[in-house]
Amino acid sequence: MNKLHRLLLVGSTLAVALATVWLPSAFAQEKYPDRPIRLLIPFAPGASTDTIARKLGTRLTPILGQTVIIENRTGAAGTIATNEAARAKPDGHTLILGTVSTHILNPLTMKDIPYDPLKDLAHVILLGTSTTSITVHPTVATTLPELIKRVRNLPGKYSYGSTGQGGIIHLAGELFKMKAGGLDIVHVPYKGTGAGLSDILGGQIPIMLMALGTAMPHHRAGKLRALAAFSEQRSRVAPEIPTIAESGIPGAVAYSCVLLSGPAATPRRVIDHLYQAIQKLVADEALQKDLLSTGFDPVLDSNPQRATQFVRDELAKWGPIVKATGLSAN
Repeated sequence: MNKLHRLLLVGSTLAVALATVWLPSAFAQEKYPDRPIRLLIPFAPGASTDTIARKLGTRLTPILGQTVIIENRTGAAGTIATNEAARAKPDGHTLILGTVSTHILNPLTMKDIPYDPLKDLAHVILLGTSTTSITVHPTVATTLPELIKRVRNLPGKYSYGSTGQGGIIHLAGELFKMKAGGLDIVHVPYKGTGAGLSDILGGQIPIMLMALGTAMPHHRAGKLRALAAFSEQRSRVAPEIPTIAESGIPGAVAYSCVLLSGPAATPRRVIDHLYQAIQKLVADEALQKDLLSTGFDPVLDSNPQRATQFVRDELAKWGPIVKATGLSAN
């Protein structure tokens, strides 16, 4: 074998060796996404989360170059869909649009829940928050301080309605009672918003806590009075309504939310790719209008780290309240 042949042989061997070394890295950097994405919705079609998911999916499909398929996976207060997302293959092709129920309250109030929202899920972005409001029949009070004074003068005589035992609205009511100095108000849980709304409109119950977006049409029509919002800043949904802090009760903040997540082991490059694509949409007025129309304030400065911190902070905030009040989900 002459010198030239030996050099060619060595070169070929080296090329094969290098190709073998770099092969796993090449596969690791495969194009994402390379097939349709499943976006799980833990509630039935027509719910606000479902509406937002469909608008998001429609706008996200051309950006990602793959169809975003919406799948409603209902049952067990959202835990079935959330657990399916947590146990899915961590490649970014199965995601979930979660809520305060699936990511915060269920883990705190339900026994033997099959997932941990911090250990089993990777959070991509917090899309929006919806605040709770303290709403009264117009004959009850005109301001929150006036309502508090009336309640203190007649302990145990006033009641407030919520959309159900152990939900964010109920927890907001208990937080309000604590932050206002231990108010004695009886909780009346309803099965959803409809029945409670009917009762407060008819004067059968004096106080109803509900989503601010739900209260506003009746407030603006003069049939109810929204006294305050459980938010840090005034909501774009109803900027005329003061925050509860402005009304003299600091620290009482209660949000529902829409939060995009995937399995915990999803590669960081995939999480970042999704975040960057969705952040562009959130910055656009079209998606902001979609969120506002369903009662959610767009969150314009979220990212994976802040979304994760939101979950961590909410768990830390509501955990002691759940424990102190002995709340449990139905």
